[in-house]
This record gives sequence, C-alpha cells and structure tokens, in this order.
Amino acid sequence: MSKDKQFVTEITPQSEDFSRWYIDVIKKAELMDYSPVRGCIVFRPEGYELWENIQRDLDRRFKETGHRNAYFPLFIPESFFQKEKEHVEGFNPELPWVTEAAGEKLEERLAVRPTSETMFGHMYSKWIQSYRDLPVLINQWANVVRWEKRTMPFLRTSEFLWQEGHTAHETEEEARKETMQMLDIYAQFVEEFLAIPVIKGEKTPSERFAGAVDTYSIEAMMKDGKAVQAGTSHYLGTKFAVAFDIKFLDRENTLQYVHTTSWGASTRLIGSLIMVHGDDRGLALPPKVAPTQVIMIPIGPAKMRDQVVGRVDELYAELKKAGVRVRVDDRADVSPGWKFNEYEMRGVPLRLELGPRDMENGQVVLVSRITGEKRIVQQANLVAEVEAFLAETQQEMYDRAKQFRNDNLRSVETLDEMKSFLEAKRGFVEAGWCGSAACEKQVKEETGATSRNIPFEPSEHKKSCLVCGDPAKHTVVFARAY
Repeated sequence: MSKDKQFVTEITPQSEDFSRWYIDVIKKAELMDYSPVRGCIVFRPEGYELWENIQRDLDRRFKETGHRNAYFPLFIPESFFQKEKEHVEGFNPELPWVTEAAGEKLEERLAVRPTSETMFGHMYSKWIQSYRDLPVLINQWANVVRWEKRTMPFLRTSEFLWQEGHTAHETEEEARKETMQMLDIYAQFVEEFLAIPVIKGEKTPSERFAGAVDTYSIEAMMKDGKAVQAGTSHYLGTKFAVAFDIKFLDRENTLQYVHTTSWGASTRLIGSLIMVHGDDRGLALPPKVAPTQVIMIPIGPAKMRDQVVGRVDELYAELKKAGVRVRVDDRADVSPGWKFNEYEMRGVPLRLELGPRDMENGQVVLVSRITGEKRIVQQANLVAEVEAFLAETQQEMYDRAKQFRNDNLRSVETLDEMKSFLEAKRGFVEAGWCGSAACEKQVKEETGATSRNIPFEPSEHKKSCLVCGDPAKHTVVFARAY
C-alpha cells in the first residue's frame, strides 16, 4: 500500500499538537486545500457538502419564520462606510479595496464586502416608506472578505462563506424580539443538527459588533478548551437607520426611523464541527450533517463477490429510497480493513458490513463510528434499524460534547485562580465582572482569554469582580478563542 494511503498513521494525536491534528484531519479527509491566494482555501466536495447540509437546514428554519433570501452586491462604495462611524472603525483594518478597473482609476474606492449592513441600509431607505412596508425580513447567502493577519482553514480565512440576515421593524420591541428569535434559532440548530452544546449570552461592550447597540452570541467549546463564536445576533437600534435615512410614516402619519437587526453564521461552523467531535482516528460527523451517513462494505472471498455485491446493491436501494445518505465501496483492490480505517477517518457515522454468512442468515453488521458498538440486525428490518442507530448516534455525540464542556467549565473567584486553571488545564472560566473595561482588559493581558459572553443562564451569579474585587455587575464566561 502506498504511503499516501496510510491516512490514520499520518494524523498527529490531539494531545501532541491540536492545531496540527486539525490540519492533518481536514487535509486527509479532503475537506479543503490551500489556494494560491494567501489566507484563502478551496472547498473540496466533501467539505462543501457539509456546508450545503448546514445551509439547507438553516435556510429551512429561516423561511419557517418568514424570512426570504435575496442577493446584494459584493462591492460597496467607500462613502457608505463613512456614514456609520463605529462601523467603519471596526472594519477598516480588515478591508480590501478596489481602486482601479478596466485600466482606469475609480472615482470612489469600493470595499470588497466584509458585511452588508451599509448596502442593505442604502436599499432599505429606498424600499421603506410606510409602516405597511414593515417588517422587512431578508437573508443573504454570500461570501465575505476580511483580510485576516492570522488564518486557519474554516475558522478564520480571508474569504469565507456565510449567511447574513438584515431586518427592519416599526418598534424597538419588535426588533429586539427578532434579535432573540434568531439567536434561539442558531442555538437550536447548532445543538440539534451539529450536536454541539452552546452557551447563549450577551457580548460585553468591547466585544460588540461594530455599530450595534447590543450583540448576542452562542459560544462553543472545542476539544482543546478554546472557544468558537458559532453565531451572532445584533440589535442595531436606529443607528443605521439614521445613517442611511431609513424613515417610514407610522400609524399616526409621523415620520420615524426604523429599528434594524443583523445576524449571521459562517463556515466556521465546519471548523467547530471538526474540533468538537473529532478524535485521533480523524473526523467524527453527526449523522444529521454527514454527507455520507452509512458506508456499505461487502466482504468475503472472491468467488462469492458477485452475490454479495448484488445483495449490497439491493439493500443500498432500500436505504436510498428511505432518504438515508448511503454509499457503497465495492472496490476489489482494497482490503475491507483498509476501508474500515478510511471511512472512520472520514467520520462516516455508520458502517454496514455484509458477507456470505450474513447473507445466509439474512442479516447485516452495523458498526458505530463513535462508540465502536457492533449490532447484528435482520435485513428485513434494515431501514428502521439504521434510522434508530443514526438517531442514537446523534444524541450520543451531543451528550459527549456537553459532558466535555461541563467537565471543562470552571467557576472562579479571582484572577489568580483563573490563571492557575488555564495554565494547568483547558476550558472556559465563569467569573464575576464589575463592568469596567480596565478589568476586562487586564484579564486578556494576563491570561490571553477574552470575555465570550454574559450568559443568560450562568451556573451561579457571582458576587465580586475577579480582578478588582468590587461588586460584580455580571457573571461572564471567559476563554481563549479562535
């Protein structure tokens, strides 16, 4: 067997170098490859199919709550960014600019979209005239560009894929309700579909989205204890409405500014998926998002090959008809053992084995990627058995990830206690904070951890600030983050 086919032996153990393990896995599983442009990646079919499955389920949830999709331009005039001061200051360091086209210098520089609040704001000012035009509930699936200094595939790249919702409402109450509804949708999606437990909460002022009144996030813990912001929802108040003159005649025939929101999730969900569930054998994909849920592998002597493969094809058709994402690997030049290792590395949740003895007994062998459990099931009940096993696997993966998160979430009283924990272990810290930017900054400087959010449901409500000892205004989750 050629060296490049020995997938598992070439994966660095997580305990040795987690970042190296991550790169090894996404390369070996053929999720992506590096492009010739710095900080950008090519999504290979295995990786892009993960995004398609994420996109499909999220899109369904958006549409069920009345949102519709549209598409806005990639290029944004520089003058748009000047209209909302905080917004331009927040994004300016990451903005790439187009200054010339068709051999001529442009009269006005064009930013390559880092986010679309300004473009939506401009268009909404044209479309919204009366309360009858509200609410406007639009989502966009797009690519965005933020010229990152440090990149990591899927988690932080110069160009990435995402969705961004932008809505406009009559009142603050309606807009805030929308903001929280979308945060809940993200949390439900990530927990139910990706099997990743999250912490919902509000961002501190220093971590707010540039130009937002309030920002809310869901935070997920990776297996190295670091955090990934898995989704955000922002209440923008009337800031962008004032900047872009988005006014409407209200029910009393008075001109008012709309209240707007924005919310987004990106392909960093793929990175989170890998880092939460993967192990030293490679990927481990929850069944709901896995491109291939079941891999069917015929086994046995060559003289029985045609019969076994013929029966595998029949069972494949049954599973396919039932909506199971299933594939057959009937290659004769590769051993079953090698196939087992390869599909474990690729994270396929369930393996189905069928040999001559299984055919005689009217059964198949099902093997879980997550637990290694083997089940011998009757072919007559195959669809029901597979669906049940996949559902159990999905729940098992969520339960394991939640247990890991809980085991690595520490409640502390002081900065010294926090430092000791982070030096000795990995994970999240829950601590009191007085609300002072200086104390928050000191935590970051001394530990490398940032405030992830102010959780809606902390394990306890802290009494004093971990830095200065003054009364705590908030209980905050701190962590080192990607």
